[in-house]
Formats: sequence, C-alpha cells, structure tokens
Amino acid sequence: MKKLFWVGIGIGVGVLAARKIGEAKSLAGPEGLNRTMGRISDSIHEVATAFRDGMNERETELRQALGLDETTGHGRH
Repeated sequence: MKKLFWVGIGIGVGVLAARKIGEAKSLAGPEGLNRTMGRISDSIHEVATAFRDGMNERETELRQALGLDETTGHGRH
C-alpha cells in the first residue's frame, strides 16, 4: 500500500513538472515574450489611467473647496 501511495505521489509530481516545463518553454519563445510584454504594457496603462482619474477627481475636489471656477478664465492657460 505504501508503494502505491509513493507511485501516485511520483506521478503527480511528474505531471506538475511537465506542465511547468511546458509553460516555461512557451514563455521563452517570441510569442511568449510578446504576451508577457503586452500584459506588462496593459498593467502600466491601467495604473496610469487610475492615477490620472484620481488626480483629476482630486483637482475637482480642491477647486470646489477653494471656490475656483474653470469657466471664469482664472485657472490655467
């Protein structure tokens, strides 16, 4: 019974290792590099968009708190 248990563990470890090796091979090629760079680019774009939205929201809050109106021309040029 112990031998059967260890054979099962060995098969499971072998399957996991084969999957990880397959993933590593797919990431090593040009297509994998393109996918990885695309994901990184998308992540950076999402962070920049969130930052810009937060910055604009905060600017609006500050303008309202200070009583500034953008339509009067006293703001930025």
